Amino acid sequence: MPTDPNPALPPELARLRALPEDRALSPVTGWTRAHVAAAADDLLLAARPWATPGFARLDLPGEPARAGWVSDGLEGYARTFLTAAFLVAGQGGADPLGHLERYRSGLVAGTRTPGADDAESWPLIRSVHVQGQPMVESASVALGLELTRDWLWDTLSTDEQDRAEAWLRDSLRHEPAPNNWYLFPLTVASFLEGAGRGDAETAAAVQRGLDLLEGWYVGDGWYTDGDGRMFDHYVGWAMHLYPVLHARHRGPEDLRKVLGERLREFLGTYARTFDADGAPLHQGRSLTYRWAAAAPVALGAVTGDTPLSPGTSRAVVSGCLRHFLERGAATGGLLSRGWYGPHAATLQPYSGPASPYWASKGFLALLAGEDHPLWTAVEEPVPAAGPDTTTPIAPAGWLVQSTADGLVRVHNHGADHHRPGGSADGAPDPHYARLAYSTRTGPTSARNEAENSLSLTVRGRSSARGAFEPLGTGPDWAASVHRPRFEGTVLPQARVRSLVLVRGAWEVRVHTADAVPVGTPLALTGWAPAVDHPDELSTDVRAEGEGAGAVVRVPGLVSELRGVGDGWTADVVRAPAGTAYGAWAVVPRLRTATGDGPLVVLAALSAADPGPAPRVAVEGRRVRVDWADGAGHDVDVSGRVPSVDGRRRPELR
Repeated sequence: MPTDPNPALPPELARLRALPEDRALSPVTGWTRAHVAAAADDLLLAARPWATPGFARLDLPGEPARAGWVSDGLEGYARTFLTAAFLVAGQGGADPLGHLERYRSGLVAGTRTPGADDAESWPLIRSVHVQGQPMVESASVALGLELTRDWLWDTLSTDEQDRAEAWLRDSLRHEPAPNNWYLFPLTVASFLEGAGRGDAETAAAVQRGLDLLEGWYVGDGWYTDGDGRMFDHYVGWAMHLYPVLHARHRGPEDLRKVLGERLREFLGTYARTFDADGAPLHQGRSLTYRWAAAAPVALGAVTGDTPLSPGTSRAVVSGCLRHFLERGAATGGLLSRGWYGPHAATLQPYSGPASPYWASKGFLALLAGEDHPLWTAVEEPVPAAGPDTTTPIAPAGWLVQSTADGLVRVHNHGADHHRPGGSADGAPDPHYARLAYSTRTGPTSARNEAENSLSLTVRGRSSARGAFEPLGTGPDWAASVHRPRFEGTVLPQARVRSLVLVRGAWEVRVHTADAVPVGTPLALTGWAPAVDHPDELSTDVRAEGEGAGAVVRVPGLVSELRGVGDGWTADVVRAPAGTAYGAWAVVPRLRTATGDGPLVVLAALSAADPGPAPRVAVEGRRVRVDWADGAGHDVDVSGRVPSVDGRRRPELR
C-alpha cells in the first residue's frame, strides 16, 4: 500500500494530500508552488457545493454573523473568488477546474437585481452602521475582477458590466468605518478606472484613501489601522496590501516607489513575528483569517519590495499555510471559525461562516508564476529560526523576542486598540490588553484569569489594563504606562508604569505603581500554556518566600514566573475556557502588596528549559540585572520614563 505523503491533512484536500514533499527545493517546509496551488484548488472545490444555483452566493453552514445570512452568502462568493483570482491569474488564465466560469455566472446573477429577496441577488452596499459588510466584500470582488479582467470582465456584455459597476459604485457613495475600510472604495475605484470607467467620483475615492493612509503612517514601514494605536495583522493584510496593489496596477511611479519602500521596511520587522514552525503571532482581531497574515510577505516577493530572500519569503508563506492546514483549520474541507479548529473567543461579531476565507489573501503568492524566484529559489529558514534575537518596533511600541527554539514573543507596550477621545469603558479586549503575546500561546478568555497581566485590588474590585501609553523601546526593552481600570471610580490618579527587559528566553518585568496606597494587593501573571485535557500538563509551585514562583509544563512548552525579593506568594490558576491552543489553560500567578519601590518578576516561555535565570537586585528605585551570559542592565524608575543604562527616552505626550 502506498504511503500517504500528508497524513496530517484532511481527506477533502485530496490534491494537496497526494503531493509528495520536495525537501531538495524546500528543505524548511517541503512544499512548493504546486502544493500551494493544490491547496487553493481543494479549498475552492470543497466550498462549491454550498453555492446557490447561479453561484452568486456561497451559503456556508453555521450560525450567521450580525450582518445576516444574505450578506454572509455574498462574503462566501467574494472571498473565495479572491482565491480563484490569485490562482488563475498566476497561471496566465489557465483554469482546468473551471473556477472562473462559476464566478462569472455568480457576478451576473448577483448584480442583476441587487437588494431583491431571492436566492441570488446581492445585498446593497450601504454605510458601515446601516448595512456595511457588503462594502468589505466589494473590494474582494473588485480585486478579483482586476486580476482576471482578460478572462472574466472582458467576456461580459456591456449591460452585465453596467450592472456590476452600478453595484460596486455604491461603495464609493457610502460611509466606511474610520479605518482600513476606506481602502475598500479605493480598490473598487482603482478597478473601475482600469476598466475604462473612471471619473471624478473614482478619482476622489482613490485620493481620499491615499490621503487618509498618509495620516495613518507612523514610520518604519508601519501604519495604524485608523486613528490611535491600532497595530495588528491589519497593518499587513490591509494597510499595505490594497494601496500597494493599486499602485502596482495603475498608480504613478512615485506612489509605487514610496509605498514599496514602506512595505520593504515593514517586512524587515514584521517577518520576525513568524514562528519557525510557520505560525503567525496570535494577537489582534480577525485571527480567523489565519494565513492571510503571510499576505504582505507574499506581496513583497511579488512586487520586489522586500528585504527577504525569495527562499525566506517562501518559507513564511508555505509554512504559514501548512501550519494551519495540518492543525485542523480545514477539517471537512471548509475553513472553520477559529484558529486551528473552531474557537469562539477568537471571533468578532462580524465573523460569519465565510469570514475565514479572507485567508485567500495568503494565496497572493500564486501571482508569482512557476519560474519566479519565489518558487525556484531554495527555501531558507524564517528569521525566527536563527539565534536569539530582539527587535524593537518603535512605532507600535513592540519588542519582538525570538529564541533558537523558533518561538516568538511580542511584548506589547503600544498597541491598545483605543481611539483618541474614545470611551475607555467596557472590558479590555484580551487580544490587545495583555503585556505580551506569542506564536504558541493565546490570551485566556475575558471571563477567566488573564495571563500576562497586572491587577490591583481595591475595595473588592480588581483593575485591568485597557488604554495605555508607550514610553519607548530600546534594543532589548520596552515600556508603557496605564491607568488601572476599575468598575466605578477607584484610585482616579493611579498610574502603573511597566518595563520589560529580555535576553534569551528570560524576561525581567518591572512595575511601578504611582498614586496607589502602600499595601494595596496586587497580582501579576505569566504565560498560559494550553492543552486539550488537564492530564497533559504539570505544575511546580514554590508558594512563598525568596524565589516564590510557579512553573507550568505542557508537551513542547514551559512557562515560568518567579518573584524577585521577599513578600510574594505563588500559585497557578485554571482557565477552563482555554485558549485557541487548547481547551484547558493554566496561568502562573504571583501576589504581593504594593510598597515604595518597583515590583520585579522574572518570566519565561520556552520549548524546553529556559536556561539559567538572570540575577536581579532592587535598591530603592533602581534595578540591577545581571544576565547569565555576563551582560547587564542598570534601570532607574524614579522618573516618569524609565532610564535603562543611563539612557532615558524623551517623554511621549
